Formats: sequence, C-alpha cells, structure tokens
Amino acid sequence: MSLRATFTACGYTADGVLGRIGESGQAGLGRNVTVPASRALAGDSDELATLIRLFILQQEVPSEDAAFLGASPFLTHEQGRARAVVDVRPYGSDDDGATGWLVSDLTPGLDHATTPTRADYVLGASPASTTLAQLVIRREVGAALDLGTGCGVQSLHLARHARRVVATDINERALTLAQASAELSDARVEFRLGSLFEPVAGEQFDLIISNPPYVMSPPTRDGDTLSYRETNFAGDGLLQAILRDAPRHLAPGGSLQLLTNWAIVEGMDWAERLRPWLADTGCDAWVIERERMDKFSYIELWLADAGLAGTPQWRPAYEQWLDYFEELGIVEVGMGWILLTKAGRAEAHIRIESWPHAVQQPVGEVFARHRAAVDAALLSDEELWASRPELVNVRQETMGVPGAEDPEYIVFRQTTGLLRGMRADTVVAAVLGALDGELTVGQVCSAVAQLLGREPASVARQVLPEIRGALEEQYLIIR
Repeated sequence: MSLRATFTACGYTADGVLGRIGESGQAGLGRNVTVPASRALAGDSDELATLIRLFILQQEVPSEDAAFLGASPFLTHEQGRARAVVDVRPYGSDDDGATGWLVSDLTPGLDHATTPTRADYVLGASPASTTLAQLVIRREVGAALDLGTGCGVQSLHLARHARRVVATDINERALTLAQASAELSDARVEFRLGSLFEPVAGEQFDLIISNPPYVMSPPTRDGDTLSYRETNFAGDGLLQAILRDAPRHLAPGGSLQLLTNWAIVEGMDWAERLRPWLADTGCDAWVIERERMDKFSYIELWLADAGLAGTPQWRPAYEQWLDYFEELGIVEVGMGWILLTKAGRAEAHIRIESWPHAVQQPVGEVFARHRAAVDAALLSDEELWASRPELVNVRQETMGVPGAEDPEYIVFRQTTGLLRGMRADTVVAAVLGALDGELTVGQVCSAVAQLLGREPASVARQVLPEIRGALEEQYLIIR
C-alpha cells in the first residue's frame, strides 16, 4: 500500500486530525505548543494517533506502533523507538478544494524550545501561505509558475486550475520535499532548481505567483542565509529584481501575484518610491499595502523566527540589523500584495494604495476581475454612456441625523472582496442604485435628470467620474 493510501485509510487528513485533537489542540499548534493536542490524544497509540504524534507533535513512539508505515524515508529508528525526520502534515483548503499532504522540515521552537534554524530549512504551510493561496487568480490557465515553491503548497492549488505547473527554488532541499508533497498529493508539477527566473529562461506563463524570501536582513555568507526567508539582495532589491524580470516571462494577458515586503525609506513617500519600478515593467500594476511595521518590531520578529531569542547572539544581531537599516535609510517596512498584468496598454495603469482594513477572503476573484474593471473605467465618455453596468454585492447604508427628512449622504458598502465603502450624494446614489445591467448609463442619467429638473449633461458631468471609480473598484461590473 502506498503512503498516500495508508494516510487516507488511517484518516490522516486535515479533517481527521482536527476531529482527533479538537479546536483547542489545533489552536495550540498555531502557537507552537503541543500540550493541548497531546492531552486530546490521551495516551492513544492507534494508527491515526501515532501519525499525529510522529509528524505533527514531533514525539517518539515505539517502533512497533509505527510498523504499519513500513520502511518510510520520513522516519528514523533507534533502540526500538521511531522518530520523524520531517513534518508530513495533512493539508486541506475549503476555498478551492486543494487537498493532500505537505512535507517540510520539523517545526523549530516547538513548546518554546530554543532551536537554531538550519540555513536550508524548508518551511511548511504558514499564515502567509494561506493568504497567498487566497489571493491567487483561480481561473483556468495553460501554464503557471510557482516561483520559490518551498514545501510546494502553492503548487497544490495551482495544479487544480493550471494545465501545466512549474515550480522552482534555489534550495535543493526544498525541491526534494516539495516533490514529495506533490507525489503524496497526486499533483502533477515540474520541479526545477535555480534562482528566480533562471530555471525558466525563455519561457512564458499565464500566471506567476510567489511569496519570495523577502526578509530584509543584513547580508551574510551564502551558507548562513536562511533561504526560505531571506537573500543577499540589499534591502528590498529582491522585489525590484522580480518586478524587472517578470514581464518577459508573462504571456500576453498573463499576471504576476506577489505577497511581499518593501522598505519605507526616510524622507520618501513609499508609493512614489515603488512607482518607477512598476512603470518600468510596462504592465498594469496594483499594489495594496496591508500592514506596516516599525523597524524595531520587524527586526525582533525575524530574530525570534531565526531562533535567536534568549541566546547570546540576539543582541549583537539586533544591533547589526539596526546598523544595516540605518545605512539604507529604512525606518519602516510595508507588507502587502502586488498584481502585475501584461495588459498590452499603450499607457500602463498603475494603482498604489493602503488598505489595512478587513477583507472577505478569498479575494482571488477581485484580482481576476481587475483588468476588466480597469478596461471599463477607461472607456470613453460615449462608450460609458452606452454601457450597461450592474451594481453587485453591495449594501446601501443611509447616514444622517435621526429624524431628518433627507440623509446627509449614502454609503455603498461591498459585502465581498475588499469590503470597500463608497460615499455618494443623493444624485450619484440614485444613478448607481438604478444601474441593473439592463439600462444604459445614459438612460439612467436621463431619467434622474428628468426627476430633478436638470439637463442630462449636467448630471453626466457629476456622476460619470463616480461611475468610473465604481467600475475600477468593482462596485459596478459590465458583463
């Protein structure tokens, strides 16, 4: 029996593990604590309990309890005890149905043990992995590239909607474990070793995704670099390199999606610093800053991630990072999402914004519709006047003084995606509210103008800019 068949027969799935260790056990693992899950197993030694102990809780078990796994390359045996050498964890996504098992290195720092991280460490599925998976455009494509695949989690998602998936990584160990993930999960993926786009020279893809090693740490010897999270690019030079090289690997209409960091440099507006990098691509670009950290919090986060907290190396490393950031002028670090689309426009459309507010995941469909939304927003006045937009997934809220005859203003609030809110006066609200995909903008504006005793041209001048904004931000769509 194959290992995949054994896991399935034992119920070693995402739902099976959750059902066995419970919500408290799962929450504990999210904090890198195994005690709640261990208590839930209560000394059980059946096959599912054994798999959880070995691969998730990193516990030794009697070799006889693990005999059903055979001569597994994922285990080592010594003095009648079996121990996992890697983490093999069930994976399941409710969003797109991607399921299987991910093979990665054992979680360091479990139960607050201080464990230095090996340079070629391979990270398993993380919150960042989940976020990127929920951002990705999930429409059918011919070829997709998973740039810097790590344990291969994104390739499991891509394999569900791409006819061909190529995954690359500079870390040979990562490719070995990612290939094991794909084989266990029955996902067809081509794996290639190399840095950035070197392994796919001359090739183009309909979709490229990456959660690159964006941590801006001081340069180190290559053997000391934690390849899953950092490089020896200066500051956010890796991001600049990806944006520079990606367009030649995008097929016409293709998109690049990144979950990444960028430097906030003293004395410079962050958006204007990134804008030339984006303009040089010739592609449409949409950057959304989701979070920002001051340099001290950022450094402390990644020193702890490297296993240096509580060690003599922590303070010298902290000082080294601060000196490095001061040298580069970095005062904060922005974190967020980037979409680059080879739209083929004479003048690329670039949008850069901060949106730290709650969103309704997954938001992949918002990114999938972005090109069409920009197309609609850029229609000529004549084309827009003749178009038939439809207000979708929006709730209308009326704001004003209680008891007043008329509202002060109206807010259209999205119920999906980015959950934006659009403030409108009564004229704009009347027009937007009547756009149902059947009537043209011209028909609605003329009807509203007649009700108000105004000229249609006057109403048009007032509402067309608002309609353009509503189209770009996807309150309105043209089917």
